[in-house]
Amino acid sequence: MSYIMVDVESDGPIPGDYSMICFGAIVVEPSLSRTFYAQLKPISAQWIPEALKISGFSREETLTFAEPQTAMEKFADWIEAESSGRPLFISDNNGFDWQFINWYFHHFCGKNPFGYSSSNLGSLYKGLVKDTFVNFKHLRKTAHTHHPVDDVRGNAEALLQLKEKYGLKISLG
Repeated sequence: MSYIMVDVESDGPIPGDYSMICFGAIVVEPSLSRTFYAQLKPISAQWIPEALKISGFSREETLTFAEPQTAMEKFADWIEAESSGRPLFISDNNGFDWQFINWYFHHFCGKNPFGYSSSNLGSLYKGLVKDTFVNFKHLRKTAHTHHPVDDVRGNAEALLQLKEKYGLKISLG
C-alpha cells in the first residue's frame, strides 16, 4: 500500500458546477521525492473570483491549461507507476479534495484508482493525540503556500512525524 497525499485548488466549492484548477500529489515516504502536479482547464462557465484567487491564477490563465481528461489520465498512470500495491488517498481536507479528485476520475476516466475511500490527516492526528481541539499544522516543515505540491509536501512531512514522533503504526511504501 502507498499513501498518496493530495491537495486540490479550485474555482468554486463543488465539482461539476465549478472546476478543479490544479492539484498536487506526493507518495508519502521519507524521501518525499515522487510528486505529481497538474493544471486543468475549467469545465464550467461558472467560477467564483475569490475561490480562484487562492490558486494564484487568473481565469484567462486557466483557460490555457490542459484538458481535464488528459490530466486525469496522466495522474492515473502516475499512481499506477509510483504506488506499490493499493494506493490510499489522504489529505488535510479530504471532504474537499476527495470530492474533486473522485468526481474528475469517474467523469473523465470511468473509475477512481483510489477506490471509494479517503483518509483525513487532521482527524488522524486528533485521534492519535486524543484531542479534538488540536491540529497537526505545526508538524509541517514546508510552508503552506496554496501551491499544491508545497502543500502536499508539508502535509506528508506531518504524516511522517506522526509515525516517527508519535508512534503511529502505518506502513509507508
